[in-house]
Amino acid sequence: MNPAALSVTLVQALALIAITASHGVAADSPRRPNIVFIAVDDLNHWVGYTGRNPRAKTPNIDWLSRLGMSFTNAHCAAPLCNPSRAALMSGMRPSTTGCYRNQDDWKKCVPEGMSLPATLKNAGYAVYGAGKIYHGNSFYPSEWDDYEPARGPRSEKAVDPDGGSKGPTKLEGFQTPVTHDLDDADLPDWRIVDYCIEQLERPHDKPLFLACGLHKPHLPWVVPRKYYDMFPLEEIELPPHTEEDLADVPEAGRKFAVANDDHQQIMATGRWKEAIRSYLATIAYADANLGRLLDALQKSRYADNTIICLWGDHGWHLGEKHHWRKSTLWEEATRAPLIWVVPGVTQPGAICHRPVDFMSIYPTLCELAKIAPPQHLEGMSIVPLLADAQSQWSQPAVTTHGFMNHAVRSEGWRYIRYADGSEELYDEHRDPYEWINRAADEALQHRKTELAPFLPKENRRAKR
Repeated sequence: MNPAALSVTLVQALALIAITASHGVAADSPRRPNIVFIAVDDLNHWVGYTGRNPRAKTPNIDWLSRLGMSFTNAHCAAPLCNPSRAALMSGMRPSTTGCYRNQDDWKKCVPEGMSLPATLKNAGYAVYGAGKIYHGNSFYPSEWDDYEPARGPRSEKAVDPDGGSKGPTKLEGFQTPVTHDLDDADLPDWRIVDYCIEQLERPHDKPLFLACGLHKPHLPWVVPRKYYDMFPLEEIELPPHTEEDLADVPEAGRKFAVANDDHQQIMATGRWKEAIRSYLATIAYADANLGRLLDALQKSRYADNTIICLWGDHGWHLGEKHHWRKSTLWEEATRAPLIWVVPGVTQPGAICHRPVDFMSIYPTLCELAKIAPPQHLEGMSIVPLLADAQSQWSQPAVTTHGFMNHAVRSEGWRYIRYADGSEELYDEHRDPYEWINRAADEALQHRKTELAPFLPKENRRAKR
């Protein structure tokens, strides 16, 4: 959907709210809901409903948010693509499987037949997918009825618009928009959504599970020029930051922050705002593709009995704590969007501030589909929160980055413990950018005591 069509979108949204309200599934209905399962790669919390970056333009994510329940405090199981997706799809944490890095072969860590699509297929669902659901577009073919094979972009400029250069920094694909003479359909995400639209236009004799994995805003930040034009450079603002941000961070945390020299490269070229503009433009392209998918769902035979679950696989730093990309245990790397639309359960425009992690997605879908959850699942269903954002909830979100490095995020605090025993503690209400490490504050030791029991007990060595 073109973002300029937002006014039309609002009218459509009201129509879809009316449809879901009048055709919601009753608790005793024998008809299982269809599921549209949307993954967005490298999308952090710079979306409309969080308010984290008011410059972000995500009209279709905002539309979806107005239709259901949006979580402001949702976090990945791991701040990297491969372990995050392996954990979410298997229902087992990285500390249980030993899948910690992008280089790890997730299939050596997760046996065939344990995944969410396998469980749904065994329960009678027609299971279809396209795009990046697992890292590297890999999957077990037996767990799907059909999966659209990965395809490259139609234009070489979509990969490398400068003809062989990796750009002025080591953020591959960070380019100037003047070179981006592309059409929307030149990028793989357009065809991924095309495939999903085709499935929505077809009749299926079983309830449908449709997984759509969008690659953007993952690098390279190369999208048609019109998306850059939405963000004049003079209006771009740097995120709040402080030069002394890493002064009170233990060595283990600093190593994650300076594992690459991206920030030094950005500072040397003076192009911090241009990098932010590039990321915002790429988010806008992903949002436009989401709009195409949501329009097709609304017009399809599946509109009145379909759960929508949208998630980003992890967050993304853009200079906060002198860091770019993901691969840390801080808020910017772990926090990502999570939106649910569940006919008969969620209320339009609901917002939940309770902490949840993406280990909740698998058991939640099992409960909503009335399928017995497999015994290996480690997450908790959040159906009570979908129905009532104020429901009692004592489970924090847990994120793991490498062997025995964990973060526990409650509603007001983040507690990090590294493999060497060093710690960080942040007051998220007073210090949302995590500038002051309070781990040594004697008056706050009870916070660590409250959160430490949620650290994973099992810590398996990585499988290579």
